[in-house]
Amino acid sequence: MEVKINPKHGELSDPIQEAMREKLGKLPRFFERITGIQVVADMSHDEPELEIIVSAEGTKDFFASDSGTNVVVAFDKTIAKVEQQLRKHNDKQTEHRKKSPTSPDA
Repeated sequence: MEVKINPKHGELSDPIQEAMREKLGKLPRFFERITGIQVVADMSHDEPELEIIVSAEGTKDFFASDSGTNVVVAFDKTIAKVEQQLRKHNDKQTEHRKKSPTSPDA
């Protein structure tokens, strides 16, 4: 799984990037077919804006964005949204598999 962190209009310190990578590394437990993750941190505003794009095998990309008082707050809010999307998608997949075909009453 490839993780890219792209700061725009500013810099992200190494400890912040490492903390982000650590949290992003836990996303496959929600949906194991993740192939890549891209984080874009826009620092040009008073409140940093963060976008997370998760690419997964066999499905459309998952996207979430949010802003916060600092990058860490924005990241935590955004990753929570992505986790919710991945959990919901995984639940739909497993729920679909659990359904058994109805037998005809003939």
